[in-house]
Amino acid sequence: MTKRLYIGAMLVTSAQLAAAQPSVTLYGIADVGVEYLSNANAAGNKLVRMTTGNVAASRWGLRGVEDLGSGTKAVFVLENGYDIDTGVINQGGRLFGRQAFVGLENQWGRVTLGRQPNAFLDVLGSYDPLVLAGRYSAITFEPNFVGRYDNTAKYTGKFGPWTAIALYSFARGTSITANGTTSFGTETPGDLKSDRAYAGGVQYAANNFGATVIYDQQQGTRGIAGQNSNQHDQRLVVAGNYRFGSSTVFAGYRWLNGDIGVAAGAPTRRTDYYWVGYRQQIMPALALTAAGYYLNDRRSGADPWILVGSADYSLSKRTDLYLTVGYVKNKDNSNYGLNGLNNTINPGQNQLGVTMNIRHIF
Repeated sequence: MTKRLYIGAMLVTSAQLAAAQPSVTLYGIADVGVEYLSNANAAGNKLVRMTTGNVAASRWGLRGVEDLGSGTKAVFVLENGYDIDTGVINQGGRLFGRQAFVGLENQWGRVTLGRQPNAFLDVLGSYDPLVLAGRYSAITFEPNFVGRYDNTAKYTGKFGPWTAIALYSFARGTSITANGTTSFGTETPGDLKSDRAYAGGVQYAANNFGATVIYDQQQGTRGIAGQNSNQHDQRLVVAGNYRFGSSTVFAGYRWLNGDIGVAAGAPTRRTDYYWVGYRQQIMPALALTAAGYYLNDRRSGADPWILVGSADYSLSKRTDLYLTVGYVKNKDNSNYGLNGLNNTINPGQNQLGVTMNIRHIF
């Protein structure tokens, strides 16, 4: 009898250990294409080049989870960003610059620590018609509109159709160059506000409708010329989508008020950013998207806008081809290019761009 009990206990223990074994997944995206640009420099020359991350930034990563019992799991993500056309590492040379965090989750939500996407990047892919594509999308006018923060504690909770996000970054990782050496910002003794960031938001998504409200604030970084920790940039986003049949419509608004890097006595930056879009699944393998983006600079008349059209054809569940056409109109000497603020474009000069792209997901 004792022997049977011992064997039974061993079997139960073995089953528990097997259930608790962690799982690790390797995943990634390889995205590359060819881009044509008009007015690619101050001389007005055209440019044809190979580009990466046109639709989704190329990446590879490791994602892991371990069941700790009682509904609690340990989780981690290590994600590297790279350019597939050259093989170089992105995000300033960080090995895991896209994400690097570890944490715990249960039915009440997930708490994670490390380098993580900010709240905008977590949520707004569902509300941008171009899904925050690397080129010609909602991030064109403001590269820091979505991004990542170092040294971040984040909470994410999902409760039915509702999702809540809150985060605090002890030092968001602004790069500092001194004596010819570039380093990423870190916590500063005696200055608790330097390089800090915090954000919070809620999202509702159910049936055919989704909506979100997100607030984000960044503090200036001590050690960077023209900045101090009392300066701050504030951003608020309201966005929504609605799906009917094979179609989806999108709309969003971003409010910005900030003085990071603004000279003493100069007016703060104040801009409004609007976007609308429409996507239709023409057939199972083909989707068409049209979008418009408009930036209103409240301190000047330099208000550029972009029109974008895109076609996505799926060769399989993992591989698709993209054709994207964009046009930026620069008003009153604004100088935004289709790939963001571009000082090589003459103020007031417009730009036409076309990308042909292949993306593989693994």
